[in-house]
Amino acid sequence: MSTPVFTLQNVSKTFAGKPAVRDLSFIVKAGTITGFLGPNGAGKSTSLRIGLGILAPDRGSAELFGAPPNFDVLDRVGFLPEERGLYRKMNVLAAIVFFARLKGMSAKAARTKALDLLKQFDLEGVADKKIKTLSKGMAQKVQIICAIVHEPELIILDEPFSGLDPVNQRTLEKLIRTLADHGATILFSTHVMEHAERLCDRIVLIAAGRKIFDGDVPAALQTLPRAVLMQTGKGADPVIALENMVQNIAHEGDDDKGRQNWWVELAAGADAQDVLRACVEKGVNLTAFEPQKRHLHDVFMHLVDQNEDTA
Repeated sequence: MSTPVFTLQNVSKTFAGKPAVRDLSFIVKAGTITGFLGPNGAGKSTSLRIGLGILAPDRGSAELFGAPPNFDVLDRVGFLPEERGLYRKMNVLAAIVFFARLKGMSAKAARTKALDLLKQFDLEGVADKKIKTLSKGMAQKVQIICAIVHEPELIILDEPFSGLDPVNQRTLEKLIRTLADHGATILFSTHVMEHAERLCDRIVLIAAGRKIFDGDVPAALQTLPRAVLMQTGKGADPVIALENMVQNIAHEGDDDKGRQNWWVELAAGADAQDVLRACVEKGVNLTAFEPQKRHLHDVFMHLVDQNEDTA
């Protein structure tokens, strides 16, 4: 088995007596796209900084490419921090070339790659403009380019979609896919589940500094019961008909014609066809029946709420 490119092992970190990360362990395997997910304030940025050696953990350890973080191994990493930091008086092309040179690229190679990425992000027209004149979204794209210009093996992006409009969010998603297809390993943090659901081979979900899920997206979706949204005629009650095949049924209110809306979560082993068949056999007056597609956002809310209840 190949050595993981990013490892946190039993890491904990406290600031001013307040725990930010609690006994956190996970690995990122080479060639994968891993989403590091959690609510704002969950400890994502602190965890990434510990993994890069920017912060020292109170307990536990971090490794990059099988060794403790160090200056030499960081040349193989591209990092986009959550707090953006570009030299405002530099022009765009010079800033990108500067960061590429810091990572060991020649001036010629850095300029060529920078111009190629500016074109890819539709930024050719601002190459000679000063950073301070850019919009927030443009500056965000420039900083993403600075993180990847040297073609790193491991790319760590902390909330990379923040500040980007939907078109540029999709551009960044395509870029992440392309980078992964060319062999890069991607680890990105986000609290927007749609990006993770479309992109990730694997997700790590944390809440209040603790890991609450680690696995692929299909496994995450299986943590939720299957569900059906159904509507019955006025006065109909499906509860008795379905009592043995659902784990939860909730009346979601009536429409203006008195028809009742129900949210039905199925018991383990039951499926939507079982529910529909039982309603027909028991004479439940159905006016609508719609099996629900579950999404990573639903998993996120379910597991975070579950974690809060446990805490």
